[in-house]
Amino acid sequence: MSLPQNYGVRRPSYPNRNQNNRRSQFNRGQPQGPRRNERIKAPEVRVIGPDGQQIGIMPTHLALQRARDYRLDLVEIAATARPPVCRIVDFGKYQYEESKKQKKQKAATVRLKEVKLRPRCDVHDLMIKIRRAENFLYHGHKLKLILSFRYRELEHPEIGIELMKRAMAELTHIGTPDHPARLMGRSMTVMLTPVAQGKRKLLHNTAAVPVDEIDEEEEDEDEDDDGGDDKE
Repeated sequence: MSLPQNYGVRRPSYPNRNQNNRRSQFNRGQPQGPRRNERIKAPEVRVIGPDGQQIGIMPTHLALQRARDYRLDLVEIAATARPPVCRIVDFGKYQYEESKKQKKQKAATVRLKEVKLRPRCDVHDLMIKIRRAENFLYHGHKLKLILSFRYRELEHPEIGIELMKRAMAELTHIGTPDHPARLMGRSMTVMLTPVAQGKRKLLHNTAAVPVDEIDEEEEDEDEDDDGGDDKE
């Protein structure tokens, strides 16, 4: 009796679609958000009271009873801690506060700002640009310094390079470069990341200016004028 050629070869197993569908249906029926009350499976938890004060570590069933005494919920707020940290709180109010925090975090999203320089920028104009850049970094935004050359100015790029170095030196207290300044075509650019919030200070501004007001000023920047003798 001859055996088939593929005898003894293990066939690859494929997931059961019906089983996956049953799992997804089961998961859709589960409550969303952190575990609370009877869904908390840890044998003991660290409990924070409704006043925000830490009560201590206790068995989970006693923590649940404590929450019932307050007519509140036991909510797991740090599941990875050992033991997990739970708070006695009104779950509806807790969800509302968490949604407000998420909205604030989205509103505070870091934006990329730009400040444009010219190689022949005089000291007064340069300091205006530096104050603007400092203000952006103070508010926690990433900054892109752009130094644009006209055609004739490319004959002496060292002038623009020195200006860029000076601008970067004036901002070392509040921003760190992501990379050295790069000259590509007729522009030199460098990205600056603000230092930690607790270390930010203003040296060139007496007070922080709202970013929206600076944006309006940025729109009034002089446009490139490459006409006339610059193209000769």
